[in-house]
Amino acid sequence: MGSTITEKVLKEHVGDGTYRVGEEIGLIIDQCLTQDSTGTMAWLEFEALGLDEVKAKLAVSYCDHTSLGFKGESTDDHYFLQTIASHFGAIYSKPGNGVCHQLHYERFGVPGETLLGADSHTPTCGGLGMIAIGAGGMDVAVAMGGGYFYLTVPEVLGINLTGSLNWGSSAKDVILTILKQISVKGGVGKVLEYMGNGVKTLSVPERATITNMGAETGATTSIFPSDEITLEFLRGQRRDSDWKELKADDGAHYDDILDIDLSEITPQVAMPGMPDNVYPVEEVAGTPIDQVFIGSCTNGGYADIRKAALILQGKRVDPSIELIISPGSRQVLQMLIRDGSLDALINAGARVIDPGCNACIGIGFVPGYGHLSLRTVNRNWAGRGGSKFGRIALCGAEVAAASAIKGKIVDPRELDPVKLDPFDYIVDDLLMLKPQGKQVEIRRSPNIVKLKQQVPLPDKLEGEVLIKVGDGISTDDILPAGPSTQHLRSNLPEISKFVFIYKDETFAARCREKNGGFIVGGENYGQGSSREHAALAPFELGIRAVFAKSFARIHHANLINVGIIPFVCDTDEIEQGDRLSIDVTDLRGDLEVSINGSKSIPVSHNLSERDIEIVKAGGLLAYTKMKN
Repeated sequence: MGSTITEKVLKEHVGDGTYRVGEEIGLIIDQCLTQDSTGTMAWLEFEALGLDEVKAKLAVSYCDHTSLGFKGESTDDHYFLQTIASHFGAIYSKPGNGVCHQLHYERFGVPGETLLGADSHTPTCGGLGMIAIGAGGMDVAVAMGGGYFYLTVPEVLGINLTGSLNWGSSAKDVILTILKQISVKGGVGKVLEYMGNGVKTLSVPERATITNMGAETGATTSIFPSDEITLEFLRGQRRDSDWKELKADDGAHYDDILDIDLSEITPQVAMPGMPDNVYPVEEVAGTPIDQVFIGSCTNGGYADIRKAALILQGKRVDPSIELIISPGSRQVLQMLIRDGSLDALINAGARVIDPGCNACIGIGFVPGYGHLSLRTVNRNWAGRGGSKFGRIALCGAEVAAASAIKGKIVDPRELDPVKLDPFDYIVDDLLMLKPQGKQVEIRRSPNIVKLKQQVPLPDKLEGEVLIKVGDGISTDDILPAGPSTQHLRSNLPEISKFVFIYKDETFAARCREKNGGFIVGGENYGQGSSREHAALAPFELGIRAVFAKSFARIHHANLINVGIIPFVCDTDEIEQGDRLSIDVTDLRGDLEVSINGSKSIPVSHNLSERDIEIVKAGGLLAYTKMKN
């Protein structure tokens, strides 16, 4: 039986364990990625390991989430990240250089290598044929130090692409169609591996759009073959020496196969609430909008923004709305300047801003009360854009540009088709700083606070259920992104005040008052962003366990890493205010939780032997130092 691409790359990188679906393995990580939202903690965690330098083949510290320096604390973080990266041997990408995922596949991604990133959209580099996985900062810190990254060997869902896209439809519509079919939980425990004759019709940036937003299915990662299209892209980036062919064997076994005919894909829109709340554009056409945002790591590439410029050329943005353009990288911005796209966009009434994450995470351009913002980003939960009162819909660049002209959602197929001319990439690494080593002194501001010590797990956990939430709770729900918290990513005592702020603004204060307690959730607790702070901040507040019906992969790992036990049980039996008690002396045996001392229900967990050792030690940092 032949091997899938996933099997080939993973098997080449197994450092501990045996490759078998459902078994835990330790992966050798070639490359590591951090950004300024998660990176401050990742670097503090790396420093806490006591190592002299980065051991991974490559580590890059990006500044993209707070690149506008909207608070002084953000600027402090930038200088901390620049100096600590240089001190320990990592490349630093300065503010204004662009979004980490766009930059990484442009400048560093290598087919067949592994990438671990402290950001859930790290799978973007799967568009180049990498196994690229999002994880928490502690996992990345350990990997930067040369340690293995542990995961359960995933199943492989083969997505067989045939045909080619028609005008008006885009790679974004492909992944929205997949989301509509399999949902935000359909990829859990799987790698989405693309195959079929349709693959060769997609450019690397189109593939990257698909792998980027594959994260919204809950998948471990997504991957495309590395073929002549990949070689063409890498040649354009002046690094064709990084290319190697990578394809599945004939007769490769997939655990399941999903067939997608690209010629049947039509423009789609994910309406507010969830990325899988997807409708054909004709079903929502005519819906009034207040804002359009084109860019981000999902659709911030040159081709997408160039198409938008061609659609808008000679036209005007509807005066009742605003249109914001955010290129994915400095390279993209320079190309848009060179070909006249920037002029076309500005003359149409668009606002063009610095390459970075920006509006996607609620840094600027926050939708007003009840406003509908149509965006080419990847997430649209309540509060994602910086306000729980704004609404976000997701689409491709063609739908976004056409809708900006009319001030309402429009089917781009109503407009004349636009076509891209052949182009050459501009390669610019001016804002990529090479490390200088120990001669660089690390700059720290008062806002950069060291983690409190991880302490061993006691024999019994007791306390009150301080909040009960429902299904699909995202890391944004647990700890919001946006201007209220973005500048506090290196200060857990301060940022922890915002835990569940949209659900219950008294939560943090009650945690402090009661010296911690428990959180109770429903299905898929902790979905979405890899935001480690959604585990770190509850840890800071004294939370020692979360009880839920199921957990999202990255958040599950992050909870373990900070010493919070993710218990699985029927949470319909537990209410806010209940007092719980659970004996955790033996996590390998049958477990039950006592509720108010009057009844007990069985609980389980998905902890491996290594996970049990980690939570017993108090968390990953304590465990790693103990092992070393």
